Amino acid sequence: MRIGIACTLKPDGPLPTGAPDDLHEEFDSPVTVKAIGDVFRALGHTVVELGDGRPFLEAVLKNPPDLVFNFAEGAGVSRSRESRVPAVCEMLGIPYTGSDPLALAVALDKDMTRRVAESLGVTVPKGITLAPVPGEYDGDFAEFPPILEEAGLSLPVIAKPTCEGSSKGIRNRCLIKTAAEFGPTVVSLWKDYQQPVLVEEFIAGDEVTIGLVGSDPPQSIGIMHVIPKTANADFVYSLEVKRNWHDAVDYVAPAKLPPDVTRAIEADAMAVYAGLGCRDVARLDFRVRAGVPYFLEVNPLPGLNPESSDLCYLAYRMGLTYPELIGMILDAAVTRYGLR
Repeated sequence: MRIGIACTLKPDGPLPTGAPDDLHEEFDSPVTVKAIGDVFRALGHTVVELGDGRPFLEAVLKNPPDLVFNFAEGAGVSRSRESRVPAVCEMLGIPYTGSDPLALAVALDKDMTRRVAESLGVTVPKGITLAPVPGEYDGDFAEFPPILEEAGLSLPVIAKPTCEGSSKGIRNRCLIKTAAEFGPTVVSLWKDYQQPVLVEEFIAGDEVTIGLVGSDPPQSIGIMHVIPKTANADFVYSLEVKRNWHDAVDYVAPAKLPPDVTRAIEADAMAVYAGLGCRDVARLDFRVRAGVPYFLEVNPLPGLNPESSDLCYLAYRMGLTYPELIGMILDAAVTRYGLR
């Protein structure tokens, strides 16, 4: 089979002036593309790199592959940017791995995902989404603290851009402990990421992530507990932590959780996966407080870098090799399309 790899690579060169240093955080490196391609070549497939954007369009129009292995994030701040590759594939009748355009668009928007999860009976933190004001904010921030009270939120809260992945915008400073920090933190996120900001109650508890692979039904490959090396009730799995994970956290899988909590996480993850219509693969994040899992977000385009991806860390600790993980994702799509 001729498999095309759709991906968004980190660009060379310096960041634009004034851009946050995580502007390209969710984009991939050649390491990931080579690792995935090596898996497919070892299985006897022909591999072509399609890229993203215009190069992707030109490549599939000129010589469409038998299947697109999609992990293209898309550039810009559009909340539907992850939907572009699958939308083109559907328009051209090309089979592809992963979720469809609607699932990807909804999942990228944390506010929309929360609404879907709540409608399914899944517990989410209390929260409110704040849309950016037009132009530069010129207030004195006094209007912000009453917003928390009106929303029934008490400090501490955590603020994050609504439509980003790979922990973009989620820094240690996003854990807001005082009223004076609230307004400046939100306005700073508006400025840097040009999108609404989700403000949620901070769930002090265990950070866990679950990987699901397959469709109708998917299977859990396990739950991983992210444990800070220094005990900290205010632990946030922030960008700073992810960039320095060797020194900051331990990854434990399978997570040592009570059986009823494990079952609850699996049930909630399956409900969100099915409710959004996810396919082939996704990773879902939760915080557990007093035995109750709180759903945070779902990533149906999880990172697949063999050296830095949470899904890969989870798979390795559950006894799976990288080729086995990638092979499971590919097999799910191949089976779904009846390409065997």
